[in-house]
Amino acid sequence: MNPTTSFPKAIHDADTPYLALDPGRLDRNIQRLKTRVEGFGVTFRPHMKTAKAVDVARRLFGANETGPITVSTLAEAEYFADYGFRDILYAVGITAKKLDRVIALRRRGVDVCILLDSPEQAEAVAAASHQSGDRIPALIEIDCDGHRAGLPPDGSQLLDVGRVLNAHAVLRGVMLHAGESYYCRSGAELVAAADNEQKKAAQAAETLRLVGLPCPVVSVGSTPTAHFARDLSGVTELRAGVFMFFDLVMAGIGVCKLQDLALSVVTTVIGHRPEKGWIIVDAGWMAMSRDRGTANQTVDQGYGLVASIEGTVFDDLVMVSTNQEHGILAMRSGATRSLPDLPVGIRLRIYPNHACATSAQFDRYHIISDDADTITAVWPRMRGW
Repeated sequence: MNPTTSFPKAIHDADTPYLALDPGRLDRNIQRLKTRVEGFGVTFRPHMKTAKAVDVARRLFGANETGPITVSTLAEAEYFADYGFRDILYAVGITAKKLDRVIALRRRGVDVCILLDSPEQAEAVAAASHQSGDRIPALIEIDCDGHRAGLPPDGSQLLDVGRVLNAHAVLRGVMLHAGESYYCRSGAELVAAADNEQKKAAQAAETLRLVGLPCPVVSVGSTPTAHFARDLSGVTELRAGVFMFFDLVMAGIGVCKLQDLALSVVTTVIGHRPEKGWIIVDAGWMAMSRDRGTANQTVDQGYGLVASIEGTVFDDLVMVSTNQEHGILAMRSGATRSLPDLPVGIRLRIYPNHACATSAQFDRYHIISDDADTITAVWPRMRGW
């Protein structure tokens, strides 16, 4: 980023492709979920894995708050610690080689809590706690829906890991992520996923407590279940990440509307292939990512849904294919409308399938005005592990 760049500047002046963020939609999305969480009376621990930017975090917390937040990499934890955040959950299974970085953050006064789901990880944390003189806090990951990692919410595995942590580190509680909620197809299915997440969380906590093990934190969350939960009995905190921006996957399962999508990629038309029904733009997979998260939904949005520079969606016009720096736009299969007249040089916006994956292609957000006429600021975003 050129430090001499001044703002505001016209939306047409920045080189394409670039990542555009609508702050009005961002703020509305944040307030929507914060209001829900407040109604449940639980702690809100937003996941910064999508945003990876302190400017976005400040929209969540204000200038002087220090968390709590969730992160997906230790680089994120270090980045947010540099900006004063002091309550951080690193929500990816820990490896022994990363514990030195965890301890270094804790020595800076950052309450970093880690995640694990095996005796081997627990033993490594116990050893590092003994060697450093700092009993490292950890949550045990619980599998609520077979999506990915985690232990069953009952049985000996959970107790074995819990006993090691309680004896040699700090057993802070349990954490669940209802990842299968991303594949729901109705409001009823989303409610069921949220109910299941809550029940399995309460079951895991009870399993630990029945044998005298502590479980002060019971952490659940995904963007879909956070928006469809009806009962959070036994839960102490809620996590979510992509809710800040939303994306086509979230719109496709009914968590948000298209008009809630705060993130888009601005691109320029660079050519036409009328014999193929194609419009070619300068945003390929290096800008959009290769994520095809809507491919198995009722409406397949290709690599992204096309809109005017003002944000008005063109019905049935999608990015159907990508090369590294080229995107191909065409009418979706079965569409009866004609290809719109979009001359070379015109700028468009592409709404992405997966906000996390698309934003990861960029090192900054271009903040756009409500009338989509002006870039009012640039917010840097961090990258790496």
